[in-house]
Amino acid sequence: MFHGFQTDITDIALPEKFTFPFNYRPHPLCCKAADEVRAYVRSRNDWSGDVSAGKMFGVLVVLTPRHELGFVAAFSGLLAGRNCHEWFVPPVFDFLQPDDYFKQEEARICAIGRLMDETADEERRTLLAEERRHRSMALQEWLFRQFRVNNARGEEKDLLEVFAATSHSVPPGGAGECAEPKMLQYAYRHGLLPLAMAAFWMGASPQGEVRCDGQYYPACKGRCGPILRFMMEGLDVEPDPLQAGQQCVWSLPVLYEDAFIAVVNKPEGMLSVPGKTDAPSVQSIMRMRYPDADGPMIVHRLDMSTSGLMVVVKTRAAHKDLQQQFLEQRVRKRYVALLQGHIPARRGTIDLPLCPDIMNRPQQMVSLRYGKPARTDYEVMGHADDDTTRVAFYPHTGRTHQLRVHAAHPQGLNTPIVGDALYGQAGDRLCLHAEEIWFEHPITHEPLHFTAPPDF
Repeated sequence: MFHGFQTDITDIALPEKFTFPFNYRPHPLCCKAADEVRAYVRSRNDWSGDVSAGKMFGVLVVLTPRHELGFVAAFSGLLAGRNCHEWFVPPVFDFLQPDDYFKQEEARICAIGRLMDETADEERRTLLAEERRHRSMALQEWLFRQFRVNNARGEEKDLLEVFAATSHSVPPGGAGECAEPKMLQYAYRHGLLPLAMAAFWMGASPQGEVRCDGQYYPACKGRCGPILRFMMEGLDVEPDPLQAGQQCVWSLPVLYEDAFIAVVNKPEGMLSVPGKTDAPSVQSIMRMRYPDADGPMIVHRLDMSTSGLMVVVKTRAAHKDLQQQFLEQRVRKRYVALLQGHIPARRGTIDLPLCPDIMNRPQQMVSLRYGKPARTDYEVMGHADDDTTRVAFYPHTGRTHQLRVHAAHPQGLNTPIVGDALYGQAGDRLCLHAEEIWFEHPITHEPLHFTAPPDF
């Protein structure tokens, strides 16, 4: 399962700290390892159907006890109907053995379901349904007890213990089957020192989600978050780049202000409203700047990674009026973005409903069933020599991550925004900026228009 590098890595320095898996740029050694995994996977013609349909793979760069540098690799879930394949690390727990308890009990539960379909006696059907429910719950609990994971301190917990302190308290389905826990568990059990980790997608994007072939992605927070946080205990892990970035900017330029409103140019990396830490936000800074202001002050938001214009209100009356303008879609905004690729169409409209990806917050996904309407007009402003496209976005709705998903999703522009660590590839910054805004003054009703050009 351990693989030495087949390509030259002599000029690549070892990472100073282990990867923060929920927001990272892949280390060059991980990129080299990923290239070798892709080459191997493409050599397996018997997997071509599964891989072309879309599959997440992972690499973990490690040192052996003899200080040999190499990597291990894994896939998430199943590959070609199996969870075990040579060349990849095994699952944390293999529950697919045909003669083992899980498969036998699963067969019993299925048999009860068939009996329910065959009987016309309602009382018997009710008893069978109750028995099936209890057996299913007991089997799921048994399975979570079998998934036992270690950390760098040598401690061990099963998944029920790992998730006990979370808001759900019960592990979600599929917990422990992603690539990242598999690789760390293999490393701990075989005396390998984890140095860096990355996960990447191969094949088509899954329905609703944004997954681009060849792109690296952070670990999912719903299934993997609690598991990886426990498993990384004892490792020297990089700080969260977002939390580190929040320590930066107290400077918040004000473009306009009067007794009722202020228009500010929010820097990239600053929160719109206070988060879980004491990091500065537009709201906290403006509260300090205008201590006599009443009301909520914030009437609309920008993602922390997005820069640009925001309107702050100083009175309740101004807040109520501007809030109504937003609800009636009388406020117009223009965003500018750099996209990682060539957009041939000059202009168009993207209409894809969005909802939260429950297992991977804060990411959003496209869902015709559960999504709320989200509509964006776009206009191509020009192309650059580095194969990027400058685009103007005109959103009609204000869903979370709307422009980022509409840019990256295969049914949208299929081209992520430069620097988008969630839906594309991490960079120095997310190249998305709220450049212009039009609205009526909430008290005088004078039409107002403000512009602030981006720094990219």
